[in-house]
Amino acid sequence: MLGVDDAPARTDRADAAFLNDVLAGLAARPKAIPARWFYDRRGSELFEAITRLPEYYPTRVETALLTRICGEVAALAGRGRAVVEFGSGSSTKTPALLRALDAAAYVPIDISGDFLRESAAGLAQAFPGLSVLPVEADFMKPVALPMAVAALPKLGFFPGSTIGNLVPRSAVDLLRGMIETLGEGALLLIGMDRIKPEAVLVPAYDDRQGVTAQFNLNLLRRINRELEGDIPVDQFRHRAIWNDGWARIEMHLEALRDIAFDIAGRRFAMAAGETIHSENSHKYDARSARQLLAAGGWTPVREWTDAEGLFSLVLAEARPEPIAP
Repeated sequence: MLGVDDAPARTDRADAAFLNDVLAGLAARPKAIPARWFYDRRGSELFEAITRLPEYYPTRVETALLTRICGEVAALAGRGRAVVEFGSGSSTKTPALLRALDAAAYVPIDISGDFLRESAAGLAQAFPGLSVLPVEADFMKPVALPMAVAALPKLGFFPGSTIGNLVPRSAVDLLRGMIETLGEGALLLIGMDRIKPEAVLVPAYDDRQGVTAQFNLNLLRRINRELEGDIPVDQFRHRAIWNDGWARIEMHLEALRDIAFDIAGRRFAMAAGETIHSENSHKYDARSARQLLAAGGWTPVREWTDAEGLFSLVLAEARPEPIAP
């Protein structure tokens, strides 16, 4: 059953935040816009297309890994939990987990409201006895969950290595915010992409069909559509770069020539070759993954990886911080 009434009403606050982030990011040096603004409806559709590309290994590998370990997750977590998914998107990886856990409720959280409600409706049809309670919100901040799950033990679900989109300080803030959302004693099943050769990484973010390029350029189209912009989108190109010092793939939008444009009445200029930094995708080895989780207040309980070591899933618990080491 789909608890549509539990989803908060849409307001113009998201639009104001989008505008503020864009104006501040384009005024900065170097220019950058937070990756969360990729996900309007079209952006969400393009990302789902990316996950089906042959070069984009994370979804394929993680889905197979999740299917293999769901029984172990259920044995460790226990059945009857409320599953809270952060950045749920199409929820394609979720059914196997819900079945294994015999979940008492499912709370998908996503910033793309229309896409969220469509996905939640489909999942509610697939699980007619399950309480599905979509929440339209920015999960980068603590989220007020529906009262219907307040008393239930909770398992947070954060697949897809989305944690890698954040610089370490922001990732730690997010992990601590998840504890505020879920509560002490909650569990978190999180996907984390592993460090691997550049020859594998770069094609995953710069595919031959150009779908990732369209996903990146859609950010500019969204700015034009929603923020009264006149950015010449055809004068930008998509770039994916491996930054070994930070162990991350960076996505950029590079100006092909000197350009000027307006957004909401503000004038901006870019020189040929200048970029807008639009996304990071940090990669982790086993040690750095555990350190990041610990800094965010989560204690790893169990870790799994595929046979090739491409991707990992970690089950962690929100335990009270010890007074002493």
